[in-house]
Amino acid sequence: MSNHDADLNLIFQALSDPTRREMLQRLGKGAMPVSDLARPTGLSLPTVMRHVSVLEEAGLILTQKEGRVRTCELRPKALGVARDWLADRRAEWEALTDRLEAFLEEMDDEDDA
Repeated sequence: MSNHDADLNLIFQALSDPTRREMLQRLGKGAMPVSDLARPTGLSLPTVMRHVSVLEEAGLILTQKEGRVRTCELRPKALGVARDWLADRRAEWEALTDRLEAFLEEMDDEDDA
C-alpha cells in the first residue's frame, strides 16, 4: 500500500478531527439521524453536515435520506485500510528496534570481553 493512497489520506483527514471521532464513536452504537448526531456537539446543523460529508467521503459512514431525515451508519470495515497501514508501520518499527537491541547486546558483549 502506498503512503499516498487517496483512501488512506481521506481516512486520516476524517479521523484528525475530535468532533468526527466522537461522531464515529456514537455511530458505533448504531445508525442515527443527523439531528441526533448533532445534538451533543452543540454545533449548527450545517456544520455537522460538513463533518458528515467528510466522514462519508472517506468511506467511514453511509448516509441515507428518507423523507426529511438523513440517517448515518458506520462502515467499520472502512477503518481496515488505516488499521492495515498502521500494522505495516508497526512491523517495520518493531524490526528496527529488534535490530537495534541486537546491536546493543553485541556491543555490550564486546565490552565484556
